[in-house]
Amino acid sequence: MAAVRKALIAAAVAAFAALFGRTFLKLKDISLASREIPVKRLNCQYLKNIDYGAEDITILKDGLAFLSTGLKYPGLHSFSDEPGKMYVLDLLHPKMTPVELQIKGQLDLSSFNPHGISVYEDEADDSIYVFVVNHPEHKSQVEIFRFVEEDTLMHLKTITHPLLHSVNDIVAVGAEHFYATNDHYFHHEALQLLTFMFDLSWCDVVYYSPHEVRVVAGGFKSANGINISPDRQYIYVSDIMDHEIDIFRRNEGEHPIDLVHVDRRTGDIWLGCHPNGLKLLKFDPEDPPGSEVIRIKNIHSERPVVSLEYGDDGRQLIASTVAVPYEGKLLIGSVFHKALLCIL
Repeated sequence: MAAVRKALIAAAVAAFAALFGRTFLKLKDISLASREIPVKRLNCQYLKNIDYGAEDITILKDGLAFLSTGLKYPGLHSFSDEPGKMYVLDLLHPKMTPVELQIKGQLDLSSFNPHGISVYEDEADDSIYVFVVNHPEHKSQVEIFRFVEEDTLMHLKTITHPLLHSVNDIVAVGAEHFYATNDHYFHHEALQLLTFMFDLSWCDVVYYSPHEVRVVAGGFKSANGINISPDRQYIYVSDIMDHEIDIFRRNEGEHPIDLVHVDRRTGDIWLGCHPNGLKLLKFDPEDPPGSEVIRIKNIHSERPVVSLEYGDDGRQLIASTVAVPYEGKLLIGSVFHKALLCIL
């Protein structure tokens, strides 16, 4: 009996070692750990006041940009223990300096941890609603604000729901309506590792309205960035583990892609990417993760055109997440570093 028990233990250890080895190799493959980082810099300058990342950026048609900064995300580096902040930047102003937004209303700012953001403009009364994914104490909730002055957000509502359990990004389609991505199925890191080890595609996209909340798309390894086409007919979702963009009609790449921005004028897709995901996870200041910006033209055609618009090895910008063009300019944000204003 003892010999059988030892044999079973040995077999279990060998199986676990084989599974762990396969998982490590898969992680290296998914994170593009051995990939050469292309360098293609633009005429850029750092945005003032942005020192701890600008994980997401969205721009209104009049050139007003909103930035979420100071994200603390489990497993990723952070340069600051301070709560996160929201900034606004007027791209038509000569100085183009981000201004911190004052947040008023019933919201605990001491635990404010902003992630993905989206803006909805109500054409009926020109109201501007700012949606922010918030992770206080590593929970997931969505905050809805109204932009009421040049530098003020009025907090209107906090939304929580069991289906919104690990929200990464959001795209607003009404004053209280949005689509949101869940980037993990489990909260516990050990269980997250198991879903990766067994190649489980359990993440999803959720539609929220005051009247219904439902899963509208599933089968993602890690649903990340989300955005909408200029004609409001299509939803684009990036699966950061599968290195791909999925396209969904609303009536029913080889990069770890973070956030998705759609050029409202041309319909082009702009992607902030991590050229080496393993460097992002282990973060070594002597060998930092680089940044990439990818542009996709004609995404609905049989032959989309993919181009590298910006590439850096981490010497200029660490861990880019989002890229947003506007009138010959390009804003590039990062997880925890800085933000760039570049000339295209």
